[in-house]
Amino acid sequence: MRRAARVDENQKAIVQALRDAGAYVWIVGLPVDLLVGYKGHTFLMEVKIDSKKRFTGLQADFFQNWKGGTLCRVDSPQAALEMIRTAE
Repeated sequence: MRRAARVDENQKAIVQALRDAGAYVWIVGLPVDLLVGYKGHTFLMEVKIDSKKRFTGLQADFFQNWKGGTLCRVDSPQAALEMIRTAE
């Protein structure tokens, strides 16, 4: 049995900033925290509390092998907004 993953304390603020900017945000949890749609683009975002937090084994494998759309790590609302603005 798998236990629930811990949610980083900054995730709520990041989700709210993305939604306020007009993005559709789905909290998925695995293999990354957020599935974000913005202006016809899809972003997969892993939320970490800071740049020093390490990926889990699953996350590291996913980041290494992902062959799809934009995959990123964000640690603040500003970082998340900068990422979706690449779609503009």
